[in-house]
Amino acid sequence: MRVSPLDIQQKQFKTRFRGFDMDEVYAFLELIREEIEELLKENASMREQLRTAEDQLQEYKRMDATMRETLITMQKMVEDYETNAKRQAEIIIRDAELKADKIIREAQDTLCKIHEDITDLKGIRRHLKEELRRLIENHARMLNFDRDRESAGTDEG
Repeated sequence: MRVSPLDIQQKQFKTRFRGFDMDEVYAFLELIREEIEELLKENASMREQLRTAEDQLQEYKRMDATMRETLITMQKMVEDYETNAKRQAEIIIRDAELKADKIIREAQDTLCKIHEDITDLKGIRRHLKEELRRLIENHARMLNFDRDRESAGTDEG
């Protein structure tokens, strides 16, 4: 059974012959009552401090959990960002390589076309030279023929 300061204050003792000095007993009881009352107040205050400390500890634990979750989330975001950056870099490189290949193929095609054109032009030039040589030879023959005819006509006359 718990004894409260009020229990101590209200306690009544039976008196007997040659018993204790009642004033001294009551003074002692009053002293005990005050001490217990002070201890109870201190106990209540400490319980309140403990409750406050436990609340604060819970808040710190929540903050710690939140920070850990935030840190994990940030680490995941960084990993995702790195992965995406690598993927984008690979795509950019692949696109650049494809464009470079296309440019090289187009340049090679253009080069082949130029070579074909040069070959065609050389053929045309050779053909034109042949035609020009024949034309010159034909004109030279005609001139020789005309000269021979003119010389033959002057001999007859």
